Amino acid sequence: MTQAAAETTTPDLPNPLDPEETMSRDQIESLQLERLQETVAYAYSRVPLYKEKYDDAGVHPSDLKELGDLAKFPFTEKEDLRKTYPFGMFAVPREEVARIHASSGTTGRATVVGYTRGDLENWARLGARCLRLSGVKPGWRVHNAYGYGLFTGGLGAHAAAEQLGATVIPMSGGQTEKQITLIQDFAPDAILCTPTYLLTIGDAMQRAGLDPRATSLKKAVLGAEPWTAEMRRELEDMFGIDACDIYGLSEVMGPGVAGESDQLKDGSHIWEDHFRPEIVDAFDETQVLGDGEHGELVFTSLTKQALPIIRYRTHDLTRLLPGTAREGHRRMGRITGRSDDMIILRGVNLFPTQIEELILKVDGLSPHFQLEITRPGRMDQLAVRVERRDDCTSDRADAAGSELQKLIKIHVGSSCRIDVVDPETLPRSVGKLKRIHDLRDK
Repeated sequence: MTQAAAETTTPDLPNPLDPEETMSRDQIESLQLERLQETVAYAYSRVPLYKEKYDDAGVHPSDLKELGDLAKFPFTEKEDLRKTYPFGMFAVPREEVARIHASSGTTGRATVVGYTRGDLENWARLGARCLRLSGVKPGWRVHNAYGYGLFTGGLGAHAAAEQLGATVIPMSGGQTEKQITLIQDFAPDAILCTPTYLLTIGDAMQRAGLDPRATSLKKAVLGAEPWTAEMRRELEDMFGIDACDIYGLSEVMGPGVAGESDQLKDGSHIWEDHFRPEIVDAFDETQVLGDGEHGELVFTSLTKQALPIIRYRTHDLTRLLPGTAREGHRRMGRITGRSDDMIILRGVNLFPTQIEELILKVDGLSPHFQLEITRPGRMDQLAVRVERRDDCTSDRADAAGSELQKLIKIHVGSSCRIDVVDPETLPRSVGKLKRIHDLRDK
């Protein structure tokens, strides 16, 4: 019996699965086509940008007769949301928008998203699916260290935990010492935050002479940034917990688009009754790739009212795999990076997650690192600044740096400079961590 079947046949389950979670693949795709046709027609009739795009491309909602026809329609880009700032992508009147979120706007004009009450209910329900799949239980205390405010992480995770039936501790991000105090005093069962911020909390506990494994925490549900299997092992060993991924982005919904099983830890299941994913070739977006092939993840919403999103390019690089814990819903493979975070160094494609994976193979080096790109002459130069661990002497640090340099040359195919620095030298994350510092213009 599959895990999904076992859960649905348990009569006294306090928080049973949604019926859509146990649909077969055929049932999911039938529902997707119905909802996709409705969504594309809805967006075309209510959002001027979509009508303009589709008319210019010579396509019409009536052309969508099967799922494969979605490839005929143009992509939606982050720039489309910036161009229609602030509310030009909304498909409902202002008075029907129950909440507004927005990006930080640090790399340009902010992208603004809106939700009707129905959207918020769906978001909470899907987030609760993710937490339940990751082993969080009704009645547990959940420490939420995602940032609250316009960022979707804090309020999205908060509503998900409440929908599940958990008790939420709405700490938000930052104030690491207070985070530790509340974890000790309130004894939460689970924590929600970014993987690098959980690492920051663990490091701070150890510096204070506290053992992270002695806390009450059993589960961590982590998202908002790519992280490696090596980082998962680091965090699970540090805290003695299960660490699972949760995926989402504000333009598509927020945290809760996909979630990972704590039993299998084999990638996040996408809730395909609400989203239609595609993988396109990162270098030729006209090519839609098959399951199992690596490329850029593209999402179409199927039920959103305030901000329907059609073929949104996420720039996340991954692949689609068959469902396991939820057999009808495909999984995302581990995100290997973002196409807009890719470094092309002397003709070699390089992602921060590749460096993280290699750093954690070297004894004496910690997961705290930064990549700095400079151009002192005609050629780009990459420097990896990485902290040594507390128990790593200066002599060992030199040897560890040399080992990392060789690993990068072998596995990535590019030479770089390694600077092993003292512990607590590099900035710590309180949210999404910026790994790449491009100093070429400076």
